[in-house]
Amino acid sequence: MAIVRTAGTEIIRSIHLEDVDSTASTLIFGVQHHIYTVLSIIVLANSIQAAGNYVNVNILGYDSKGGTTAQTNKILQQDMQVDQTFVFNDKFSFNGHEPTDFTGPMDSIVKQDAIADQGSSVAQKLMVWTEHADDSFEVTCTYIDQNNA
Repeated sequence: MAIVRTAGTEIIRSIHLEDVDSTASTLIFGVQHHIYTVLSIIVLANSIQAAGNYVNVNILGYDSKGGTTAQTNKILQQDMQVDQTFVFNDKFSFNGHEPTDFTGPMDSIVKQDAIADQGSSVAQKLMVWTEHADDSFEVTCTYIDQNNA
């Protein structure tokens, strides 16, 4: 049975990535008028080029301070060891699309509403990658997708 994805729905989703390395991989590709709440990100280091190589999780999206599109906003950077599992279960949310561009900083209700309205055509993304091309990490992300279209 297909999952209903119409306006007003809320779906728990998950994604599993194998062999994540230094090439950025997308965990969540934002959709306009959606809000994503990340519940957990689990990372297992299968192999590491050098002890202590890290995993990065970032939002590629709008910088409301500078009023700049397509910026990398770091969520976490964690040093890893072989066979180590890291669980990030601090909840956070982000919008599916960037706002209609404004001059930063975010200093008014109009700009705050622009962020919530997600008026641009530029998707925001949750991305993951490692420090080195020879790293190999397994990543699972569980999140809630709220469709407000």
